[in-house]
Amino acid sequence: MNRVLIVEDDDRLRRTLAINLQARKYEVHTAADGATALEVAASVDPDLVVLDLGLPDMDGVDVVSTLRRRSSVPVIILSARDSEATKVAALDAGADDYVTKPFGIEELLARVRAAVRRAAPAEDLATVETATLTIDLRAKRVLRHGVEVRLTPTEWHVLEALARSPGRLVPGRELLREVWGPSYRDETNYLRVYMAQLRRKLEEQPGAPRHLITEPGLGYRFEP
Repeated sequence: MNRVLIVEDDDRLRRTLAINLQARKYEVHTAADGATALEVAASVDPDLVVLDLGLPDMDGVDVVSTLRRRSSVPVIILSARDSEATKVAALDAGADDYVTKPFGIEELLARVRAAVRRAAPAEDLATVETATLTIDLRAKRVLRHGVEVRLTPTEWHVLEALARSPGRLVPGRELLREVWGPSYRDETNYLRVYMAQLRRKLEEQPGAPRHLITEPGLGYRFEP
């Protein structure tokens, strides 16, 4: 049973989240402020933290930073703050995902499942498959409907960085740093160009991508 810590000062929302997660067989712990959250996290060692940024005693970004110094527990941010700067600050502090309020409970539950799945110990991922694509991470090749797709080295590196962690939001700066190096962390136009090229080669409908998803102001994810 996976342990989830919900950090939310809104009593009604905290109870709603707890009920929905418990109904799906998660062990749920709750906190209404940052100090309590850090105490509970140290005590129960959660598998996932769902964290509101607007806490009464401290900013949620500071909670993320403290958690990240202690462990690699996945953190999903819940917040009514929707500015790009706030989202980037939370992700740079170590958050793994960001959900803007108001949100659908099914969307959040899907994000929770994905975060727990990514954090679970597993053998090194060798192949990622969808209904139309087979991405062989060891052989460094992609098949679409069984036919190999020719990618440039840079296109492959972008795809590989996303496909290694299916469902995970990869911040744009992290992707730039991994593919091009630390001096390119602000060259967001590179990502737009290469994501467009990958969508033309791999997506059934490049204008409405199913797998190569952009999260505006945050980054990108590969959805299987």
